[in-house]
Amino acid sequence: MMDWAETVRTAIAALNARRMRSLLTMLGILIGIAAVMLTVGLGQGAQAQITEQINSLGSNLIIVTPSQTTSSGGFRGGGGSASTLTTQDAALLANTAVAPDVAAVAPTSSVSGSLQSSDSTWTSTVVGTVPDWQSVRARTLASGRFFTQSEVDSSAAVAVIGSETATELFTTGSPIGQTITINGQSFTIIGVLDSAGSSLSTDEDDTVVVPITTYAAQLSTSDNTNSVSSIYVEGRDADSLSAAYQEVKTALLTAHQVTSDDADFSVSTQASLVETATSVTGVLTLLLGGVAAISLLVGGIGVMNIMLVSVSERVREIGLRKALGATPSVIRRQFLVEAGILGMLGGLIGIALGFIGAAILTPVLGMTVLISAPATMIALVVSLGIGIGAGVYPASRAAKLAPIDALRSE
Repeated sequence: MMDWAETVRTAIAALNARRMRSLLTMLGILIGIAAVMLTVGLGQGAQAQITEQINSLGSNLIIVTPSQTTSSGGFRGGGGSASTLTTQDAALLANTAVAPDVAAVAPTSSVSGSLQSSDSTWTSTVVGTVPDWQSVRARTLASGRFFTQSEVDSSAAVAVIGSETATELFTTGSPIGQTITINGQSFTIIGVLDSAGSSLSTDEDDTVVVPITTYAAQLSTSDNTNSVSSIYVEGRDADSLSAAYQEVKTALLTAHQVTSDDADFSVSTQASLVETATSVTGVLTLLLGGVAAISLLVGGIGVMNIMLVSVSERVREIGLRKALGATPSVIRRQFLVEAGILGMLGGLIGIALGFIGAAILTPVLGMTVLISAPATMIALVVSLGIGIGAGVYPASRAAKLAPIDALRSE
C-alpha cells in the first residue's frame, strides 16, 4: 500500500504530465481567491479611511446641525437647509448648569471665500468660529497662534489658515503677519494649522478660520448675524459622551420649544457617524465579496471537471493498480490528493496575486487596500476545501471501478 508521501509524489507527477490543463483548472480558483481578497481589502480600507476622516473632526465629538424644515408653501427643505441654530444655542450648551458633561462648544458658520495675497489668488472655505474650535476639533498649529476671546469680542480682522491654503497663497516666506483679502475684506494672518487631511467631504487643510463676530460683520451672507451652520460640542471624555449627547438634545428641544418628532435640528455623535459609515461599507463589502466568490464556485466546477476527465483517461491505470492490490480507499485518496493540490496551488497563487493587486491598487486609488492575515488564511483553507470537495465525486467514481472492466477498457 502506498504511503502518503508516495501518494503526493504520484499526484504531482500526474498533474505535471497534464501541465497546461492543470494550470487552466487552477485559474478559476486563483482568480476567485484574488478577487475575494481584493474586494474585502477594498472594503476594509474604505472603512478605515472613513473612520480616520471622521476621527479627524475631533475627539469625543457631538455635531449639531439644522434639520429638515418646511416652508410656508409646504415644500420641505433638506437637512441643514435652514439656519435654525444660533450663537445663543451655543452659549446655552456651554453653560455647565445645563450641560455638565460638555467640555467645550464651538459654533461655526462657513462660506466660500475668494482669497488674495501678495503672491497669488485662491478659493477656500472660510469658517467663522470661537477660540474653543481649536480644542474641540483637536487641531494644532504649525506656526503662529490661534485668535483669542478678546479678538472675538473686538471683531478683530485676523485669520488662521490651513497648511494647503498657506502653500497656495504664499510661495516664499512665512505667512505669519502677512495680509490677505477675503471677499474683498483685509485680514492679517496670525497662525497656520498643522495638516489634518480630509474629513468626509471637506479638505481640512484648505481652510481659513476667523473670529465668528468678524465673520458675521464682514463675510456672512445671512440676514441673521446670530445664525450658525453647525455647533461642535466636545464631551468631557469618551465615557460621558452619551450623557453629553442627551444633555445637548434635551437643552435644545427645550430652548426651541419642539419635540423629538418635529425637531428643527439633528444631533449626531462621532461614534454614530463611524457606526453608520461602517455599516454601509460593510454591506457593500459583503455584496462585492459575494459576487467575487461566485468565481470560486466556477473554479470548483473546473476542478471537478478535470478530475472526471482524468478518471476517464486513466481507467487502465486504475484497473492495473487494483489488480496489483490497491484498495478503493487508496485509489480514492490518490484522486483527492490531486484535487487538493490543484486547490492549494490555486489558492497560493491567488493569494500572491491578491497581494500584488493590493500593492498596485493602493497608489492608483489613493486608498489603502487592507489585506488581513485571517482573511488570507481563510482564503487558503477555502481553496483547499474547494479542491478536495470538487474531487470527492470523481475520486469515488474511480474507486468503484471494477479491475477487470478497467483493464479491458481501451
